[in-house]
Amino acid sequence: MTKISREEVLHIAKLARLDLSEQEVETYSEQLSDILGYVKQLQKVDTNGVQPLTHVYDQVNHLRSDTNRKSLNVKSAVQNAPDTDGTYFKVPQVIKD
Repeated sequence: MTKISREEVLHIAKLARLDLSEQEVETYSEQLSDILGYVKQLQKVDTNGVQPLTHVYDQVNHLRSDTNRKSLNVKSAVQNAPDTDGTYFKVPQVIKD
């Protein structure tokens, strides 16, 4: 099995902008090595004749038809708003000058 070195873990941590303790470096070295071992096992599996899947379940999206409908009028749209001027929603200022 390929062993991920301390330097490789530190390089990955640097790319991810992580500050790791020595214990974490050792732990991640072992865990990443185990993951690569599992990937090697998966690469040995014969997948010839197996169709690629987008999902493990044979599901179909059931979407509603796209039809024109009457929209809300302004009064109905703002009636439950916490703050309004009668036409528009009032919200706190987000961007300061």
